[in-house]
Amino acid sequence: MDPVARKHDVIIMGGGLAGLTLAIQLRQRFDDIDVLVIERRAHPVPHAAHKVGESSVEIGAHYFDTVLGLKEHMQTKQLRKFGFRFFNSEGKRDLDQVTEIGARRFLRVPSYQIDRGIFENFLAEEAVRLGASVVDDAMVRQIDLAGDAANAGGSSGVRDSQPLHRVTWTQGEATHTAEARWIVDACGRAGLIKRKLGLAEANAHDVNAAWFRIGEHIDVDQWVDNKDWRALCNPQSRWLSTNHMCGTGYWTWLIPLASGSHSVGIVADPKLHPLETYNTFEKAMDWLQKWQPSVFDKLDGKRHLLQDFLFLRHFSHGCKQVFSGQRWALTGDAGLFLDPFYSPGSDFIAMSNCYITDLIAHDRAGESIEARAQLYDQLYHSFYESTLALYQDQYPIFGDPEVLPVKVIWDYTYYWAVLAQIFFHNRLTDLAMLGSVKEELQHCQKLNIAMQNFLRAWSERTTKRNPAVMLDHAGLPWFVDLNSSLYDTLDDAAFRQRLRDGTDLLRRLATEIYDRSEAHRPEPEGMLLRALVDQKMTTAPAAAAQGTLLFEALQH
Repeated sequence: MDPVARKHDVIIMGGGLAGLTLAIQLRQRFDDIDVLVIERRAHPVPHAAHKVGESSVEIGAHYFDTVLGLKEHMQTKQLRKFGFRFFNSEGKRDLDQVTEIGARRFLRVPSYQIDRGIFENFLAEEAVRLGASVVDDAMVRQIDLAGDAANAGGSSGVRDSQPLHRVTWTQGEATHTAEARWIVDACGRAGLIKRKLGLAEANAHDVNAAWFRIGEHIDVDQWVDNKDWRALCNPQSRWLSTNHMCGTGYWTWLIPLASGSHSVGIVADPKLHPLETYNTFEKAMDWLQKWQPSVFDKLDGKRHLLQDFLFLRHFSHGCKQVFSGQRWALTGDAGLFLDPFYSPGSDFIAMSNCYITDLIAHDRAGESIEARAQLYDQLYHSFYESTLALYQDQYPIFGDPEVLPVKVIWDYTYYWAVLAQIFFHNRLTDLAMLGSVKEELQHCQKLNIAMQNFLRAWSERTTKRNPAVMLDHAGLPWFVDLNSSLYDTLDDAAFRQRLRDGTDLLRRLATEIYDRSEAHRPEPEGMLLRALVDQKMTTAPAAAAQGTLLFEALQH
């Protein structure tokens, strides 16, 4: 054992995506901060590392390429994602004969398909280059938080007499101990602090997943011998999308990786598709043959290229607390995890890391952080609960070619008009600003929950028509403009108006969805949705533009 525990400002347990990006962010923010990262795996890790979280969306992508300044790596070593793409392809082999949802061209704000092995090796090198200490092939054995009786003797000796946190780990045969003013758990599902403090919290989103990698790219564009269908996209690169092959109660993902591999996943509601029907590679292939034969056909001859296989039961989880005024925090899967359908994992890493960095900044300035940590925790959980509503009990909708396109438009709009605006315009930690738009944020949250209930009930009544049509997101000018607006520069007044305009946009969209559902409109869900749409607010939005918001093709 080390004769004297080494002292650091921050110890990060876990050197994966969440921990390494936090180390980089801290070293970029503070020239003199001493950061130690303790990682269980030996580095370098293999390419196509066996992890979920390969697909990023706008907040996470912006965090990587702009907030952390890693744009060169993202643009040259990873793949630019061709957005999300959804096919109502259950039981079908010809993708040109089903409803496709996606953009024909790239939109302005980029996102990326991330080979986690390539990325995490780069992040470790970047963290060390910036001055962080990274210890790999190490196993955390004991955590003594500053308030523990066993650690009462430690003292910071710098800003106050508060005790330090202590971590003991082994590396090979050697045992090491270090102390720090801050400790952050980024250990993923191991959840070391979560287990120690009893913070685990289940949620009602019961979904399972299995996934594997194939050592060759899967070119969706070549699945159909239809040149006109291929030419609908420019470039003809559907394979760069996160392709969702959808059916009732499940979806299958196809995600390309820069290393040349392709990730394939099955995510399903166990009430409709029990995990036991696809929890081995052979079972998964049999499952695909039955439910997604187009995917099976393209993988059947590539079985010898299988690189790995993993399944995870009830992967979605909550956490009672992630930020503490006692100078500890959780980030990434160690805290909360939602659902991979819209790839929000890196988004929540981005937000939690920004909150942690800001708390450390205020603490280093000698300020009390108790109240701020509590507010950040409340905000973070509010974002989590709002986003969870997009997934919970919604899996049956995935097999509905009539309602799924509407849901995708709504969910994107809610994301880009609210949460993404807050992050891109650097208002995540601006408590005064968020307080000034509290009414709008609460109204949007209530409207979203009402809409998700409405969509679920509506889908139970539709005829599930599945026409051979491409519903082009890039063909919706307002939708393209909303995406581009994330790059605007806004002062405080303009940002407040942006949130009010976003609230108005959601109300207009909700009205149109309500009107379009007339033939199969559910009640009382429709009545509740309409009441929220018609609710008067104390702050008036800008004058709304006229015209349809949904695809004209939805007017079946």
